[in-house]
Amino acid sequence: MDCIELTGIRCYGYTGYLDEERVLGQWFEVDATLWVDLAAAGNSDRIEETLDYRQTIAAIQKLVETSKFALIERLAEAIAQSILESERVTRVKVRLSKPNAPIPNFNGKISVTIDREKAIEG
Repeated sequence: MDCIELTGIRCYGYTGYLDEERVLGQWFEVDATLWVDLAAAGNSDRIEETLDYRQTIAAIQKLVETSKFALIERLAEAIAQSILESERVTRVKVRLSKPNAPIPNFNGKISVTIDREKAIEG
């Protein structure tokens, strides 16, 4: 299956375990891989035959900016489920990172990666 990869989506949001994270906010980074059949678009050169990733990026940004979850795992799940609502996407992998986690003496990045598939009906 073909993929569209969206990387380096940087947004300011209010998800976090600590109260101040949900009040003051922090930066998040999102990478997403979307499994989509690109054959028709590859042959036709028409955006109607593919996933308009501008809309997907906007949806991710809105979720990060408006959600106030305690856990980044929950935010990553919300992003994945939102992307799977597109009829063209059959599977999605979301990597959500907090580049500046409020942990004393820690200068690294915290990330979660989840991989979800659309439920098979029938």
